[in-house]
Amino acid sequence: MLRLCSLLVLIASPVFAATVTGIPRVVDGDTLVVANTRVRLFGIDAPEAKQSCKTTQGVRWACGQAATAELQRLAGRGVRCTGNEQDRYGRLIAICRAGGRDLNAEMVARGAAFAYRRYALDYVGQEERARRAGLGIWQGEARRPAAVRAATKVQTPPSNCAIKGNISKRGRLYHLPGTGSYAATRINTAKGERWFCTEAAAKAAGWRRAGG
Repeated sequence: MLRLCSLLVLIASPVFAATVTGIPRVVDGDTLVVANTRVRLFGIDAPEAKQSCKTTQGVRWACGQAATAELQRLAGRGVRCTGNEQDRYGRLIAICRAGGRDLNAEMVARGAAFAYRRYALDYVGQEERARRAGLGIWQGEARRPAAVRAATKVQTPPSNCAIKGNISKRGRLYHLPGTGSYAATRINTAKGERWFCTEAAAKAAGWRRAGG
């Protein structure tokens, strides 16, 4: 039986690990608040809350709202979420379970979320099966949530320094304008990320080209 708002934090140097359990508040299709801890579901990316998708007939439907509702159905009786890192917004990146099921996997398998391949390949199999079956977001046309976020949050580079120096699990990478991940990459200077004016400057600072 899950205890409402119980929180267990384990510190195992040098890795931070945390488990939170309780009845969650669902923010959207991939974000929960459990025991006052904001949780981002690992390895998946659900449509944005206000995002719409299209059926094969071109009819728009509220896929963002549907993803939120699906996570509420799956998580409504309580969850146990475990992770060992936080994202740049301070959210615990976690795998959440309810009734013995991996909710991250269930969201992708039901066509309520994409496998977030930029960060993990754990749920690619579930995504492929959902796509072949035409479930949820795969019943027609759906934009990747990262592209939707990038379109609504445009960062203006300083002066002519448009190269993005990003820090991720893969290390310090720089992204050139026009490359695949450029638009979706956000620069957080408080985290040590930065803009570069030239590729040579990025390399001299010890950063390597994304995808290289």
